[in-house]
Amino acid sequence: MTDTGIIRKLDALGRIVFPKELRDTFGWETGTKMQIYTEGQKVIITKYEPSCIFCGEPTEKHIKEYRICPSCAAKCVSKLQAIAEQAD
Repeated sequence: MTDTGIIRKLDALGRIVFPKELRDTFGWETGTKMQIYTEGQKVIITKYEPSCIFCGEPTEKHIKEYRICPSCAAKCVSKLQAIAEQAD
């Protein structure tokens, strides 16, 4: 983790403004979706990237509302085929 030396205050609505230099460095433009995590007393903010529900790899592929990467989809198909064969 790199200390930027930047300190910001929360506004009345609980918002923090990220400096333009940081937004430019990370490619965060107006409207960029951000994801918020917590780890103990720390808040971690990252650019939202749709990811596989099984392994977390970024992917745009989905089945209904569930995102699934090609690798995990292949594993699911294999397991479903094995289950179907056992049912016969």
